[in-house]
Parts: sequence; structure tokens; C-alpha cells
Amino acid sequence: MDSIGLIREFLKDRLGVEPETVVPEAPLADLGVDSLMMLELMFEFEDRFNIKLSSDLKTPQTVGEMVSTMDGLIASQKS
Repeated sequence: MDSIGLIREFLKDRLGVEPETVVPEAPLADLGVDSLMMLELMFEFEDRFNIKLSSDLKTPQTVGEMVSTMDGLIASQKS
């Protein structure tokens, strides 16, 4: 599964957000993601992709920012 797929699955399961509304330009807050939900989503990424997130990671504001951040971390773990 890729980053956007994980975000779509997570938001569908936790908040009932329809996957087609989870697009790169969508603000995470508009989809119902609060600070606690953001932490849960970050932990899900750590578990699924076996990556460790830095504590100084900038909080993404949109789905696209989240995808870019996660894809970058996943790619850096592979190299």
C-alpha cells in the first residue's frame, strides 16, 4: 500500500471519510483530522512502513503534504 492509500484507509476506518474526498489539496483539518488523530496517523505510518518519525517533523496541513513527507521518509529508509 502507498501513502495516500494508507491515509484513505485510515480516514475511512476512523472517521467514515469517503476515499474519493481524500485528495492531495484537501486540508487534513477539513477531513476531521485533529492533533490526536494526526498522532494516530503518524503512528500508523511508523508501524506499516517500519519507519521512525522525527519528533521535530513539521505537521502537514494537507493530504498532499502528508504524502510528500511520508514518501520522503519511506524512500530514505530504503536507501
